[in-house]
Amino acid sequence: VTVATHSTRTMAAAGKKVLMVVTSHDKLGDTGKATGFWLEEFAAPFYIFKDAGCIVTVATPKGGAPPCDPGSRGDNFLTDMTKRFDADAESTKQLNESVKLDTIDSAAFDAVFYPGGHGPLWDLAENPTSIKLIESFWNAGKPVGAVCHGPAVLKNCKDASGKSIIEGKKMTAFTNSEEAAVGLTEVVPFSLEDEFSKTSTYTKVDDWHSHSVVDGMLVTGQNPQSSEETAKNLLKTLTEPIGGASLLEI
Repeated sequence: VTVATHSTRTMAAAGKKVLMVVTSHDKLGDTGKATGFWLEEFAAPFYIFKDAGCIVTVATPKGGAPPCDPGSRGDNFLTDMTKRFDADAESTKQLNESVKLDTIDSAAFDAVFYPGGHGPLWDLAENPTSIKLIESFWNAGKPVGAVCHGPAVLKNCKDASGKSIIEGKKMTAFTNSEEAAVGLTEVVPFSLEDEFSKTSTYTKVDDWHSHSVVDGMLVTGQNPQSSEETAKNLLKTLTEPIGGASLLEI
């Protein structure tokens, strides 16, 4: 049995290159309200990857500063990770100077991770560049991670045989009851729970509780509360040979 320590975790992940892809979409349907990425879903994974020694690149469809959902800056949603990020000039600069998605070569990275926020439902879920990028990671056997509304990006992705990459896979994403709780059931372009229940083995827990699912190279999380667990599971998948002992304690 391999026992994980701080040093083995850092050694396992050090130098691994993780791509984080963030939405560029800022309009919440026809409501006239703003949306974008959810701050905690970016900040927590970002630091989990960086603190483990990973080299993190941030990309967006449009490049530059992505829109942050103003709701994610409410007092109830600020965490130690979001406060750390806001106080970190170097990291905020990196986010605000994100590279354009169409300049990314998946061969240069070891894993990809998609934070949520409602924005991805409108842009990344249908973005041909993002779809092709995910398919490249998938077909190369590299981990693909997403949390909350982030899994929307998997909707149109196919494997080398033309089959949906989520077909028959265990996964999770934001639930119908959570969407109803935030009053956006009639606003979102599609229901994540309904969409993924068609082809995957979709699982969920009670609203606003952490839930992350790993199936091979696919790592998903249900909601903002799942951000840290999902990022840690991606690291575990990245540093653990399939069928081998984990170097990471999650």
